[in-house]
Amino acid sequence: MNATATVLPSMGGPLRGLSTFFYRRSTLYLFLLLVPPLLWLGTVYLGTLFALLMQSFYSIDEFTAQIVRKPTLATYKALVTQPANLDIVFRTMSMAVCVTIASAIIAFPIANYMVRYASSRAKAVFYVAVLVPMWTSYLVKVYAWRLILAKEGILSWFFHAIGADALLEAILQAPGIGGPSVASSYLGMFIVFVYMWLPYMILPIAAALERVPGSLIQASADLGARPATTFRTVIFPLAMPGLAAGSIFTFSLTLGDYIIPSIVGAPGYFIGMMVYQQQGTAGNIPLAAAFSVVPIVLIALYLAFVKRLGAFDAL
Repeated sequence: MNATATVLPSMGGPLRGLSTFFYRRSTLYLFLLLVPPLLWLGTVYLGTLFALLMQSFYSIDEFTAQIVRKPTLATYKALVTQPANLDIVFRTMSMAVCVTIASAIIAFPIANYMVRYASSRAKAVFYVAVLVPMWTSYLVKVYAWRLILAKEGILSWFFHAIGADALLEAILQAPGIGGPSVASSYLGMFIVFVYMWLPYMILPIAAALERVPGSLIQASADLGARPATTFRTVIFPLAMPGLAAGSIFTFSLTLGDYIIPSIVGAPGYFIGMMVYQQQGTAGNIPLAAAFSVVPIVLIALYLAFVKRLGAFDAL
């Protein structure tokens, strides 16, 4: 017993002393824990972001196609004055807003049923059904949707089977959303975007609804409120942080995506496609960097807006 008691302190002495040292200096311990992630964030993420921002203040020589590394606002001037560039920004923003609104309209009833009405087993099935598509390859899903929406795809077959070919043709001829086929239209792109980002809207809303006390709903019913009134005055306001949190994902992901517009949809550049094309084929790094700043600014403004709705509390 004495030998064991003598050995244990000697073996645990240095570690115990080090543990005691950091326990008494919690601020130093916290600082040492945060140094590695802060260095990564500061050098890799913020450093590259700053380098990107600096590139946007350069310009490109129209004759030699060489980057002129002198600070100038000429690239931003071209971005905000050329109608083609403004059209790209407006097209991307419009799609992001439409996808966010549609995802919210579809996701809210699903999340509400999952939380308030589904049994424990059914709720588990719903969560698995929402999460399984997120585990599938992104490119596989996009190309699968292209086949579904193609002129001879499943969607066209379905409309033909129910005798609604005229309806499909009318939709495809609609200005602004139509095209030769659904796979080559903005409507098809919209459908794929909503499918891709819908889980990112369902899960935050479901998490927010889980935190709504049942006693408030019961009290509203006891006071004579109809279900619609309870939803409007109790459930929806308390679920707003989850809705705002989900909109952050759908809006930002649509804003920066370039693969879906490249594979599905009508001809026309989006911001992500323009960045890819300018830094790759065209070699215009300053313009690509300037286009990259646009989503950063838009998302920063959007985050400031949804913060007032309590979105960060639901993340």
